[in-house]
Amino acid sequence: MFLKAHTSQVQQSRLQIFLKDHDRIAHQFEQKLGASIKAVIMDQSWINAKRTSVEYENGVEEFFRFARSHVASVDGNKFYCPCVKRLNDKIFTVEEIREHVICDGFNKKYTRWIWHGEIDMPDVSQNEGVRNEEGDEDMHDEDMSDNLEELINDIGAEAFKQTHVNRSYNTLSANADKSLYPGCLNFSRLSDTLKLISLKAAHGWSDKSFTELLGVLKSMLPENNELPESNYMAKKILCPLGLGYKKIHACPNDCILYRKVHKRLHECPNCGISRYKKSDDDAGYDARTTKPPAKVLWYLPIIPRFKRLFASPTEAKNLRWHADERSNDGQLRHPADSPQWKKIDQLYPSFGNEPRNLRLGLCTDGMNPYGNLSSQHSAWPVLLVIYNLSPLMCMKRKYITLSMMISGPKQPGNDIDVYLQPLIEDLKKLFVEGVDVLKATNHARNVENELVIINFNMEGRRYTLVTEKWLKPNHPYRKLMKAFNGKQEHDIAPVALTPEQVYDQVKDIKKTHGKTQMLQRGEKSLWKKRSIFFELPYWKSLEVKHCIDVMHVEKNVSESLTGTLLNIQGKTKDNVNARKDMEAMGIRRDLAPVTHGKRIYLPPACYTLSKIEKKSLCECLRGVKVPQGFSSNVKRLVSVKELKLLGLKSHDHH
Repeated sequence: MFLKAHTSQVQQSRLQIFLKDHDRIAHQFEQKLGASIKAVIMDQSWINAKRTSVEYENGVEEFFRFARSHVASVDGNKFYCPCVKRLNDKIFTVEEIREHVICDGFNKKYTRWIWHGEIDMPDVSQNEGVRNEEGDEDMHDEDMSDNLEELINDIGAEAFKQTHVNRSYNTLSANADKSLYPGCLNFSRLSDTLKLISLKAAHGWSDKSFTELLGVLKSMLPENNELPESNYMAKKILCPLGLGYKKIHACPNDCILYRKVHKRLHECPNCGISRYKKSDDDAGYDARTTKPPAKVLWYLPIIPRFKRLFASPTEAKNLRWHADERSNDGQLRHPADSPQWKKIDQLYPSFGNEPRNLRLGLCTDGMNPYGNLSSQHSAWPVLLVIYNLSPLMCMKRKYITLSMMISGPKQPGNDIDVYLQPLIEDLKKLFVEGVDVLKATNHARNVENELVIINFNMEGRRYTLVTEKWLKPNHPYRKLMKAFNGKQEHDIAPVALTPEQVYDQVKDIKKTHGKTQMLQRGEKSLWKKRSIFFELPYWKSLEVKHCIDVMHVEKNVSESLTGTLLNIQGKTKDNVNARKDMEAMGIRRDLAPVTHGKRIYLPPACYTLSKIEKKSLCECLRGVKVPQGFSSNVKRLVSVKELKLLGLKSHDHH
């Protein structure tokens, strides 16, 4: 359908309202005022097709032909990229955009191709008179309402109403309908605040600088404008969009959380340390005086977040992927292919019969929020991953939920159970009682946490394992004596404990948490504590309860290998203690340490490199070239002068 845009004041006003703040496009249309403007509506059905289909490839080519014929390139032969990752934020060549759109997908929310020449103007009646002021106000109100509707649709209208009280919704609606200043047609109080807050987040502005910017902008605008005066007021306008969080005070020694029976205490009942921070000048400090807490747990309740995320029918449908679209050919590609997944379905048939019941994985690891400024600080985020989704979706940022942040500076270690209490309570409630989300979408009501991935710092811990007994009975390595401990191995691998047997061993263990508690030396046991996850009804039935991060294992092995080859102090595994261990085991006697007076000499092994060989190895590693994004710049990580590797991360070792 083709529409003609006239040069009358009515059509020019409509055109300006439609284009809003897209200055670049507005400039192109202003050059064409006085002539006819063609608004072309393109067929976009191919966007929803599979990216490997011919229909999708033809649609991509048609999109490029349309863009070239309707809009000038930005820089040479470059256009804005509409893929799901760039979102028309950066410009690329046609070949690069084609690769992005096919590999990453076309942004399905980009329905009006305004950055690529499409114009979708409203119908203009030939006999329509000049719009009066009342009509202009109606059109403005309709535009503001559409913006709010689009905003609510992004998070799910029903979910928004369920997870927010009506007063919050009404406040948000009122701010969306309120013009930024009298006569402003392009911005409302809500839309302007959203744009400014998004700029603040994108460019890392501080709260103070943002408040000063708001003050300058407010003085530039006409009087009686609705621009917020400070960063606090701006966030207050957006408060209805949030889901809230809880700050729970914790004992600095990780003994307790100040909640429930301990909520009103000012000192830890286990170690006696104060709940609050104490500076050096607090000589007469009163423990009952309210001060900043010494340690805080930030808990983000998971129930309202799951309800809002999966209240929309589209998201609820994605939860059925493991039952409806998963390839069931016996290959292990997804947790749903594992025997453990099927075992849970058999033990809890009422849970397994509804594929939209959530299966979650919990993962946590220490991080330094201050970069390299304080290497001793360790904060622990706890994330939840939804395994109902496809492998392509379950690791997307949208579906990874931050449930809590355990503040530092010390890592919780074995006392992490203290901080997991509120999360375990919610998970137990979801599994035992269930939570209705939306009957209209026939959505799930129960949640199961099936697999937990926890990474602890294993550095500094040494283990000695005899591994030959796990080989097949007729394996030739069992007869190799010199390569191992000088004996032939005839033992067989021990029988693994069943989940129920493991639970019987730990169910009666009682542990008092805290860094000041001494380990009770009584009956010898393999277990130090009973994990808090055993409070979940199904936990004792799981075959695999904890997993180790593969990339961390790779990093440890890689560091040990390179450290041993290059003989890096502190990283090499070939030291005096290792040689003495081999000597005590009766193996590699030719490598036993030799004492000359006060000095100990280590005979060179077959893997010992000379200085020239080390330099050759470093130069080889320094010249390695990998694809962009595969790892860091390897050239900067290798020091040929010092003959060592510096600053490698987990991805670099991988």
